[in-house]
Amino acid sequence: MQTLRDPIASWNERLKLVAAFLNAIGLGMIGFAVLKPLTEDITSISLVTVWWGLAGLAFHAISLYVLGKMRKAAP
Repeated sequence: MQTLRDPIASWNERLKLVAAFLNAIGLGMIGFAVLKPLTEDITSISLVTVWWGLAGLAFHAISLYVLGKMRKAAP
């Protein structure tokens, strides 16, 4: 006996996986931007560190955008 898949539920689960992946990448980049100067020297904050943090925030924002594309079931 074959079961039927709900295409909307499958779509939403795939979107949640992509959003979680992008969010994890973004948090890793933000963590790198914060921890790198702390492990070396606090005065070694440079433009590269700022770019890592901004790139992490961009990945986080993209993950929120992806979550906004979730679909609702028709009533």
